[in-house]
Amino acid sequence: MSQNQECTWTGASGKQYQYSIHKKGTTFKALSGNYIFAKVVANKWQAIYVGQTSDLSERFDDHHKMPCIDRHGATDIHVHVNDAEQARLDEEADIIRNYQPPCNG
Repeated sequence: MSQNQECTWTGASGKQYQYSIHKKGTTFKALSGNYIFAKVVANKWQAIYVGQTSDLSERFDDHHKMPCIDRHGATDIHVHVNDAEQARLDEEADIIRNYQPPCNG
């Protein structure tokens, strides 16, 4: 599958969220946002873990779910910059409800 630079994730509410696609291990600026660790399965993105943070520049290597994320073979991190904390929390919950990622359980 050729990788696009962007991916649309749809929440259980039907709302669509636009994410930029980056290789796992990418360093980010100190911005607030939502993120999804993902991999391609059968030509479709599969969410492995969905989260949100006030600082995307924090290293994800130390993420408490990284052993699970690695075990499930995530290759990329999708990012949606979002300053509003409540909007990030709502988006995170909406996407988790729709995709039920294995590492969010």
